[in-house]
Amino acid sequence: MAWYSKGKNNEDLVNQLTEYGIIKDDNIAKCMKETDRKFYCASNHFPYVDTPLRIGYGATISAPHMHAYALELLNDHIKSDSNILDVGSGSGYLTSCFARLLKSKYGANATGNVIGIEHHPDLVELGKKNINADEPSLQESGKVLIVKGDGRLGYPEKAPYSAIHVGAAANETPQALIEQLKPGGRLICPVGPAYDTQYLEQYDKDESGKIEKKRLMGVMFVPLTDLENQTW
Repeated sequence: MAWYSKGKNNEDLVNQLTEYGIIKDDNIAKCMKETDRKFYCASNHFPYVDTPLRIGYGATISAPHMHAYALELLNDHIKSDSNILDVGSGSGYLTSCFARLLKSKYGANATGNVIGIEHHPDLVELGKKNINADEPSLQESGKVLIVKGDGRLGYPEKAPYSAIHVGAAANETPQALIEQLKPGGRLICPVGPAYDTQYLEQYDKDESGKIEKKRLMGVMFVPLTDLENQTW
């Protein structure tokens, strides 16, 4: 049903995703309404249609319903002091949503930060530019940091993370990211060969460090790559 969503504006799109039961939490609806998708798509695209869109360099901005799923899946693991890692942050959209979700849930008590990581320098600059066009204070405050690096290796400088989102498909279980996951944290990542059978997988780390893996649904994501376009 989510694929039928086509809003006349950003709020209308989010309302439709809520009506279809994709968005269940009021804070998630709020953060998605505050993060207008038009700032994160090319000007000749239709930002309020529930479909993925290309942003260049072999990357896409995911369909809104997939972003909503990600926020819902990670929501309970996002606490006031959580550091959140967005691997393959691309246009910066979901990175901004995570920051606004922290603010919506905890207000001034939120001490956590959101790290978006991209390997391509032009995508790093695109993410920064888009976020500044949307709300400059997200980066100026230090709550959002967009960095250049191999997201497959995570970002140890801000680890451990209570929530990790991966926005492209890995060929196999991302061990470096699991290692950077905080006890009690959750990682969601599409896993599978490029342009073949892939599944969105969930990894939960308990307080003893044990990992529980759960396969959630079939998906189709672009491959997670390095700068030389090699997959995981």
